[in-house]
Amino acid sequence: MLDVKIPLCFLYGEPISDVEMDFLHIEPIRERSGAHDWIIREHSHPEHIQVLLVERGGGSFWVEGQELAVPTRSMIVVPAAMVHAFEFSADTDGFVINAASSYVRAVAGSDSRLLEPVSRAAVYPLEDEPMRQEIMGEVFRWCYREYVWSAPGRRAAIYGQFLQVLVALMRAADAAGQPALAAGDKDYALVCRFREAVEERFRITRTITDYASALGVTAHRLNQACRARAGKSPSDLLHERTIVEAKRFLIYMERSVAEIGYELGFDDPAYFSRYFTKRVGQTPGSYRKAMLKGSEERLARSG
Repeated sequence: MLDVKIPLCFLYGEPISDVEMDFLHIEPIRERSGAHDWIIREHSHPEHIQVLLVERGGGSFWVEGQELAVPTRSMIVVPAAMVHAFEFSADTDGFVINAASSYVRAVAGSDSRLLEPVSRAAVYPLEDEPMRQEIMGEVFRWCYREYVWSAPGRRAAIYGQFLQVLVALMRAADAAGQPALAAGDKDYALVCRFREAVEERFRITRTITDYASALGVTAHRLNQACRARAGKSPSDLLHERTIVEAKRFLIYMERSVAEIGYELGFDDPAYFSRYFTKRVGQTPGSYRKAMLKGSEERLARSG
């Protein structure tokens, strides 16, 4: 559990409820952000993916301690359960969709390519693509109209609009340099299974041989798939996930570095410190101080 209470919510400022938790919610950015002086403080959506279309204004997007610029005319992806925050310029507008992870999987169907872009936090600028800007603006607007109208066929219409959003994100990710993947690609399917296994076991399972065995393949086969479809070795992906969690704990937990190391499965605090420093370029303590200082500065700016 996080020692610093990070709000878990369906919609920012509202507690988790059961209202359409297997569906989605869409609203203009200005409605919630404007009501909070354009500052959306750190929180997470445990079972929901967020997709924003910024048509006017912009600002900054913080996710798991990393800051990303948000330009005018861009799309933002916030994967489920990631701690994030926004600081928008006044009068920023567009739309924000909160979609249940189960609903996203249902819309994606058997095409796993549509799920990959919503598993990574990202900002995709659209300023150099006026046609895509216009199309996405219409898609989000029609999705919003269907959502508030509650007319017959509402869910089917929204399903179609949201499918277009997923396709647009897949194409934006591809244009940003991520490799194109064929539907049903065995390497990609294996990498997705590996990522799921890492998510479940990264605190207790450190060897790639154990992961490969659990997945029913050889370590060599797993390595081939990861390098072909992720551009990294299985060990790299495992280390990245561990570091993400270590950073999160350092920022949001008041426990000592040693205690965090134990939480992540490191019996030797010195080894955990070396492990972190090698991959981040800072000691755990230095990283924590830098991140907390940045958070305090943002709070000071927001008054």
